[in-house]
Amino acid sequence: MTITNVGVVGCGLMGSGIVQVAAQAGCQVLFVEANDELVKRGLGRLHETLEGLVGKGKLDAKAWDAAQARIAGTTRLEDLKSCDLVIEAMTENQPLKNETFAKLDRICPPSTILASNTSSCNVTAMAAATRRPGLVLGLHFFNPVPLMKLVEVVRTILTDDAAVETAIEWVRALGKTPVQTKDSTAFIVNRLLVPYLLDAIRVYESGLASLEDIDAAMKLGCGYPMGPGDVRGVSGASLRAPAVAQAHGHRRTARTEDREGLLPLHRHVATPERTGAGRPPGAAAGPRARAACIAREGCRRRARATCRVGEG
Repeated sequence: MTITNVGVVGCGLMGSGIVQVAAQAGCQVLFVEANDELVKRGLGRLHETLEGLVGKGKLDAKAWDAAQARIAGTTRLEDLKSCDLVIEAMTENQPLKNETFAKLDRICPPSTILASNTSSCNVTAMAAATRRPGLVLGLHFFNPVPLMKLVEVVRTILTDDAAVETAIEWVRALGKTPVQTKDSTAFIVNRLLVPYLLDAIRVYESGLASLEDIDAAMKLGCGYPMGPGDVRGVSGASLRAPAVAQAHGHRRTARTEDREGLLPLHRHVATPERTGAGRPPGAAAGPRARAACIAREGCRRRARATCRVGEG
């Protein structure tokens, strides 16, 4: 099956990035948000992002018009009934995701693949909430979606091989690199990355080295493009917290105090110089600062009780 019509549930930080890359790849994309105001905000963010690419010479006017024409927003899940693929990009809330997958299962045609952008929730539980477990999988994009080339394709014990192959082909059509992983705690990247970040916190806590020296040591000594402080500044501690909670108890580095101290320590690790704090989203800062600024806005939206389709 060739994927041409894509639905995205949630148009916050991650959802809008998925909408953008799918539209630029030639797909018709319809996203769902909780209310008209959030739909308007999502369309505005996408318009601004694409316009910025034109201004930088990375997208010509014709391609900009075409991408814009392929994007639409709605407040109704029912409008996704014609999609070949639906990607859920909501807050990291397992019961809410299960409920949403059950609704999508009733709405979408039997051939539609249902995917989750989750970084920490159980994809198998989402599959079990549907009558099509063989067509449910994870498509874990990374922040910022337009720049990061990796997508983790997460298969459960119930996922059909054909669905996985279709998803992999689509990911490649976006110009990204798929890696396959089983549905297990934190998948590949976060399962390795979270302990690394937590160990960096302990090194700082113990007084062994300053944040700047920790970052310099890992960049120059290991050849990493970013140090642990830089990584946390881009992704945001709030965005990593669910993965830490899932990893808790799984490895030697996942202790109770890691979760309890994660957000307070983030204030020391993610300094204004690293994240561009104080700048509005899209301000004239480096891409790392802009991504972090948008991440903070997404976190505040997600924390509101009225926001049910924020980012995870």
